[in-house]
Amino acid sequence: MNKIPVWFDTDIGVDDAVALLVACRLEELEIVGVSAVAGNTPLPNAFRNARDVLALAGRKEIKVYPGADRPLVKELFTAEYVHGSNGLGGAEIPLSDAPIEETKAWDALYEKAKEYSGELVVCAVGPLTNIATAIFKHPDIIEHIKVLNIMGGAADGGNITPCAEFNIYVDPHAAENVMKSGIPVNLFGLDVTHKAFLDDDDIDEIVSYGNAASKLFKDSNGLLYAARERLDWSGLCEHDSCPVIYTAHPDWFVGQECGIYVETQGKLTIGKTVTDLWTDFKFEDRHCHIFLDVDRTRFAGLIKDIYRTY
Repeated sequence: MNKIPVWFDTDIGVDDAVALLVACRLEELEIVGVSAVAGNTPLPNAFRNARDVLALAGRKEIKVYPGADRPLVKELFTAEYVHGSNGLGGAEIPLSDAPIEETKAWDALYEKAKEYSGELVVCAVGPLTNIATAIFKHPDIIEHIKVLNIMGGAADGGNITPCAEFNIYVDPHAAENVMKSGIPVNLFGLDVTHKAFLDDDDIDEIVSYGNAASKLFKDSNGLLYAARERLDWSGLCEHDSCPVIYTAHPDWFVGQECGIYVETQGKLTIGKTVTDLWTDFKFEDRHCHIFLDVDRTRFAGLIKDIYRTY
């Protein structure tokens, strides 16, 4: 099997850890690099967590590169209320003893994109600061990345404001520059990720495995369990696993072609991903797809199957 080369860009928090553990076991994918960015948690936490989760997965050979410690323009806004003070909901896992990389994320991504010459898939599950910086610093990178599979945004609604999803809200200026770069974009926003959840039976099954990965799952989700009760969620949404699982199983998702722009000026609407899905007016540039539905049974089943292997 010819594996798909994947770069994983992350502000690694609770659901990012799930996505990375899933990516490490998907036989269709070859993770060729990981980059850390500030978002869910400050950069030092994200960098450490990415390294430690890879070590837990037995994949210390995958290099992790430090990226941006703040958005391009805005002040950093983090999510300790969901991801805890350490980014993993307070869960503790052994520290990785892998060599510490000092090359910046955007430079490492550029070199890897050139190496794979148009075949590299980037799964970006945090604010898009690293990706935007790579485009600014290395403009020809757009010729070398096959597609950006991004968790962020929403055609309808938001979760950090009525209009904006967290990842895009944290760095809307980066997101807007990425969307208009010309690199093909598959956007997995709240429209689909709210359907990509683990229900009570799924959660109980994962916890029952009793391995290191399932222990991390249990220990890291305490704040999300509390939020779930308060917000009456039907389960735990695994937002960041969507672009990863799509890369291996695109037929499990339903999307539509569209144009996407990001609001960077509005007081109430900053961070809004503006699409032309449900309007008579269509943007001239429509190089994006936004995803609206997922086969939840297959999605949850795959996550359970993978956690069982740890």
